[in-house]
Amino acid sequence: MTTDTLLNDTLAAWDRDNLLHPTTHTSNHANGTTPGRIITGGKGVYVSDRDGNQFLDAFAALYCVNVGYGRTEVADAISEQAQKLSYFHAFAGHGNEPAIKLAKMVMDRAPDHMARVYFGLSGSDANETNVKLAWHYNILRGKPEKRKIISRWRAYHGSGLVSGSMTGLAAYHARFHLPLDGFLHTHCPHYLRRPDRDMTEAQHLDFLITELEAMIMDEGPETICAFIGEPAMGTGGLMPPPDGYWARVQEVLDRHDILLIADEVVTGFGRTGSMFGSQHYGLRPDFMTIAKGLTSAYAPLSGSIISQRVFDVLMQGSEDFGALAHGWTYSAHPLGAAAGIATLDLVDNLSLLENARDNGAYLQQALKDAVGDHPNVAEVRGVGLMVAVEFMKDPAAHEWFAPMTVGPQISEAMTRLGVIARAMPEGNIVGFAPPLSITRDEIDIVAKALRAATHEVLS
Repeated sequence: MTTDTLLNDTLAAWDRDNLLHPTTHTSNHANGTTPGRIITGGKGVYVSDRDGNQFLDAFAALYCVNVGYGRTEVADAISEQAQKLSYFHAFAGHGNEPAIKLAKMVMDRAPDHMARVYFGLSGSDANETNVKLAWHYNILRGKPEKRKIISRWRAYHGSGLVSGSMTGLAAYHARFHLPLDGFLHTHCPHYLRRPDRDMTEAQHLDFLITELEAMIMDEGPETICAFIGEPAMGTGGLMPPPDGYWARVQEVLDRHDILLIADEVVTGFGRTGSMFGSQHYGLRPDFMTIAKGLTSAYAPLSGSIISQRVFDVLMQGSEDFGALAHGWTYSAHPLGAAAGIATLDLVDNLSLLENARDNGAYLQQALKDAVGDHPNVAEVRGVGLMVAVEFMKDPAAHEWFAPMTVGPQISEAMTRLGVIARAMPEGNIVGFAPPLSITRDEIDIVAKALRAATHEVLS
């Protein structure tokens, strides 16, 4: 037995015996029956494991390694900052150079009506911040009863208490006492999931808006604080919104004095082919949640971008009541901020927005060409470099497979072929969200693997 084999066996044992993994079958992993993988390296769109296997990562880990793996520019920026100042807190007005520079870079890219950015560590904590500040905003305005939050089924906004309550996937609620009171969910804005299969797309859009307005009226507009939505749904199935959806949602919210939180954790910093999904779809949010693409996951960092109208109220609140009583120890962490600066420079210098637009269209067409004529493929959909293939037992009859049967099998088959895709939860959806630096030759490899895996599982 070689030294490498002994080391690998030891690492696997330590992993099973000591580490509790996120979103993993706990007992199967502890017993060693989960096919876990220890990743040891990455370059471009490829990652490699401890056994020397290489995989084309067509999901950018968790759609976050936007600039690709092995970018020394980002690693060097983190190292240089660590040698100068690894950490100091941001409380009581203390600052650090990279956090201040990154805040300027973010705000230069944000919609014009946004005013400030607050930095945290994860998309989940940024959404917790957004809700807390939205509640604070209404309390300061003398409207403390406006505290309910409306989300959508199949949305993903995190796995904390508040963020998990806004998430619209049942597994994130079951056996956790979630959702908390005051968190509501309206229908998923996806035509394939329309409640009446005879609806036209126009009728479905009318249904979505009518249902939203009815929920607001039933609950009382004076009790609704905010509506949260991903510009294009991510983890729920990589679903672009229906044409005209966001304009009509925004009109309803404006009429009832309801804030809009745009969760840009997935769509921010180029994934759609625009800097932000809010710009891509014409949203005018009061809060924007950012994370993943902010640092391409080279270091943890998130942000809550706050609109001018909200910031004006927070300013007056401090004049009246003192310091804003909110903060995380690692808010505006200098190492995360250094990674963010280097990442946004790469987004610009490598023309990654343009690549996401052009190669996103190429990816969607390549997947359609690969499996679009398969009898179990219900839909190939996407925007920019976020594309999904959804499988049904009989698309013509609108008959579904049992959830999480076919999708995971196809994803596993693709992994055996050297390509990582993601089986999206509570459905049979195979998702693709590769690094924004992916080339057309690499996309062709992804499409070929999808076709082979689909025919292996559904022959």
